Amino acid sequence: MSSSLPQFGFRVERTVGSARAGTLRLPHGEVPTPAFMPVGTYGTVRGLHPEEVERAGAHIMLGNTYHLHLRPGEATVHQLGGLHRFSTWTRPMLTDSGGFQVFSLAGLRTIEEEGVEFTSHIDGSTRRLTPESSMEIQWALGADVAMAFDHVVPGQASWELAEEGMEQTLRWLERCQRKHAELSGADGPRSGGAEPCVQTLWPIVQGGTHDELRRRSLEGTLARGDWTGIAIGGLSVGEPKPVMHRVLESLAGSLPRDRPRYLMGVGFPDDLIEGIARGVDLFDCVAATRNGRHGSAWTARGRVNIRKAAHRTAEAPLDPDCDCATCARFSRGYLRHLFVAEEMLGLRLVSLHNLRFLIRLAEQARQAILDGDFHRWSRSWLERYTGREDR
Repeated sequence: MSSSLPQFGFRVERTVGSARAGTLRLPHGEVPTPAFMPVGTYGTVRGLHPEEVERAGAHIMLGNTYHLHLRPGEATVHQLGGLHRFSTWTRPMLTDSGGFQVFSLAGLRTIEEEGVEFTSHIDGSTRRLTPESSMEIQWALGADVAMAFDHVVPGQASWELAEEGMEQTLRWLERCQRKHAELSGADGPRSGGAEPCVQTLWPIVQGGTHDELRRRSLEGTLARGDWTGIAIGGLSVGEPKPVMHRVLESLAGSLPRDRPRYLMGVGFPDDLIEGIARGVDLFDCVAATRNGRHGSAWTARGRVNIRKAAHRTAEAPLDPDCDCATCARFSRGYLRHLFVAEEMLGLRLVSLHNLRFLIRLAEQARQAILDGDFHRWSRSWLERYTGREDR
């Protein structure tokens, strides 16, 4: 990939059909792809130490612009050295734009051409996010990749509503681009001891579940810049999974082959496999730790509800095929005991397992692509995983 930004690059090493194995180069390191990004909403993966996340194999983490803006505030993060130094996460980091969180505040926000006015879920104060302020917040946070501010619509949105959101996303992209270029061209040291910000901007393709709108969104996005990566947003927001798969298939042949592709907010195990098969390189989702905190663990043979009485005297690990720190040491019986006793260690251990499970799944998919065996491997994996009910 040729780029005027030498700190950013992407190399495709092998393909099998639409599935790709590659390497993404960012200022804070390289990311082997396909890859799963743990979600660090407040600059931390909930309940886990950064070293645990690193040992789980994560090469990149996502930070949440909306939540970090509300607390502690981007000015505080910037004053304390930027999000990398603030969180002590030394590897690459991506920040979302706040668009999805604004979408999820239905009833608490008003969308206009200028931006979005919303009511803080923390203190009830009135706030405003615009394309320009989203860029300013993400610049102050200092992640390697900033996402453009977009207008997300529900998964079952009509053509008219999806078209409105898609067109507004394109108009907002131009404003994000101008503001990000202005910030990138600013001279002078950063206050508070923060490192100089070296950051790229990625656009987001919208259009709901309508293939023609997705095509128009992609064409409009590509006409507006030579991007170092492309994101696909507005999926996994209520539409059936086969519809999501169809949208990805409709885009796969038109997306630039030499740029990384990021499917936003998608990260259940079968979603990773189906997305990789359709050309996706990066994923993120809160489900790994959210499910873990409720005692729901992913295994190669389906989901396990560790709270069930059937596990009370079970000596086996959560997943005998897993190499995570939880499965290497603890039995199902002990994990169930922790949940019944309401010990926070149980929440942490199952969250850690789920995180490693997704990261390792992406690693296995990458190796299967490099071996030229992805189709056989993925079919076998999905048959085993989806053929079992929760236990």
